[in-house]
Amino acid sequence: MRPTLFMSPADCIRLSTACWRLWVDAQSVVAHRMFGFAMLERSSPSEIGRMLAEKPAAFGEAALAATQAVMAGKRPDQIALAAMAPVERRAHGNARRLDKRGRS
Repeated sequence: MRPTLFMSPADCIRLSTACWRLWVDAQSVVAHRMFGFAMLERSSPSEIGRMLAEKPAAFGEAALAATQAVMAGKRPDQIALAAMAPVERRAHGNARRLDKRGRS
């Protein structure tokens, strides 16, 4: 049986929801970090270093996940979701961590 390249409506919704979640978390992290740098909310001195150090690892994992999905013959939406997963995981973790720190 040959894999299909077409996405069902549920697949489209799953992909668009994942994109939306990543966008919301990323914007939340940017806002918290900007407020922290402007001293409008509590921020760790190591936040800049953390911000720079986490990106190569997240995008490296994303590239590896996407490559593995391609090699496994996955559909385009599955490849995109695989690539987004490591970045989304870090963005969501950062958003939760910075939200707790900003409110305390």
